[in-house]
Order: sequence, then C-alpha cells, then structure tokens
Amino acid sequence: MAETAFQIQYRQEMIAGFEVNQSLLRDAVTTEAVIKGNQAVFLVGDSGGATAVTRGVNGLIPGRADNLNQNTATLIEWHDKPIKTGFNIFASQGDQRSLMQKTCMSVMNRRIDDDVITELATATQTLGAATTFDLDLAVHGKTVLQNNDVPWDNQIYALITPAAEAYLQQVAAYTSSDFVDIKPLPGGDGWTDKPKVKDWLGVKWIVHPNLPGKGTASETCFMFHKSSIGHAANTGGLMTAVGYDEEDDYSFARCSCFMGSVLMQNSGVVKIAHNGSAYAAV
Repeated sequence: MAETAFQIQYRQEMIAGFEVNQSLLRDAVTTEAVIKGNQAVFLVGDSGGATAVTRGVNGLIPGRADNLNQNTATLIEWHDKPIKTGFNIFASQGDQRSLMQKTCMSVMNRRIDDDVITELATATQTLGAATTFDLDLAVHGKTVLQNNDVPWDNQIYALITPAAEAYLQQVAAYTSSDFVDIKPLPGGDGWTDKPKVKDWLGVKWIVHPNLPGKGTASETCFMFHKSSIGHAANTGGLMTAVGYDEEDDYSFARCSCFMGSVLMQNSGVVKIAHNGSAYAAV
C-alpha cells in the first residue's frame, strides 16, 4: 500500500505571460480621429525656406506662396478574435474569458506601434554603419535634426532597443540626475503597465522591445519629431466586443480598429543603425 497520496494544487488566479500590452508610441506621434472614410490627410505647411526681401524698385513688396504638402494615411481594418468552446472554458484553469479580452487588447495595441514603426522605417536619413550606442551617436542624431531646422520644442523622441539602452546606461550623462529632467521611475504615479519615458538631451527616450532587427548586429533605432509621423484611427479608437454563441457553445472576444500611419516630414526622422548583438541571448 502506498504511503503517500500527493495532491496537486492549481492556482486559479492567472499569471500574465510576457508581452507588450500597451502602445508605447501613440503619444509620440500626431494623431487624428477619422469620423468616416478610409483616408486621413495631414497638411504640412511652411514657407518653403523663403527669406525676407526688400521692396522692389517699383515700390511694391514681392509676394510669394506658402509651401503646402498634403500627406495621406490610408486606414486599414485590423482585428483580433480569440475564441474558446464552452468545454475549454469549463475544463481549463483560470478565468479564460477574462484572458481572451486582455490578450486581444494587447494584440491591437501592438498593432498600433507596428503601424508607426513601419512608417518610421521608410525615412531615408541615417547616421552610417551600425555601431554601439554612445554619447556621440546620440548627439549626432540630435545635430542632424537641428541642422534640418527641426524645433527643439520638447516634442523630440528617441526610440531605442533594450541593447541600445544597455550601452547608454554606461554613459555617465545618461544616468546622472544632473542631466536627466524626467527620471525613469518618478514617484507618485503608482504602478503602470507601460515603461516610463526618460528625458535626456531635450529628447524623450523610449525603450521598445519590438524594433526592426532587435537583438542582432543590425538593429534600427529612431530619433524623430512628433510632427514627422501622422497616425489616424476611427473615432473612438479600439472597438471591443465579447459574446457567446448558443448554437455552437463558444465564447469570443473581438477587438477591432481602423488605422493607418504616414511619414509626413522625412527631414524630421533619423534612422540609427545599432549593433546590439553583444547583448543578445546565447
């Protein structure tokens, strides 16, 4: 006869798997809510580099036209719909209905960032071959934007990989409170499921785990002005629905959004090639 009768305890409260659940970039771009239609047009207007003139010999002041450029973001419908049968929900551990709602929201929030990153990647300004991030690379990107007349108006963002931040953590000016206006973990805000933005060199630094080439010798980071990228979505943003089908006994959660992004000003975006291979898993 057996001397033991072991029992297995299953925790009913579910533990969230590791994945990005919030959009990290929606606040970093120019957004527009679309009431109806499949396109949103962003107008970029400037003087076209005009310079002041003197009055002509005929006594008249020469006139000129402003430089107007319309940039179109085409909206595409995006959806995510997890489904589970009644038996799966009954027989499985944890709250499966709640999990469906959480995961479909996460999928759509990641789609927003993917949409923005895809447009950032179409920019053509670069800083040369891939190297490791340091102070010189940071100020190089800053200088390129300033040479393009991009205003340093607290609307500049740097989008970097975890490996790029790992190198920046070794730069004294990046980690010293004497040079950082906004700390990465300021008090009083409480817990949030979203990394904090760090303000350094007049740039808002965002660490994003899903940039092109992450964990390789050819990662792509970005430095850009908020007015360089436009993102349009249907009025109300993400649409969510949950329901139950009695005929086939399954539950579902659906998240949908109509969205599109567009690169509006190439001069306001710098792509930074980065070698992050030294900090990849082996």
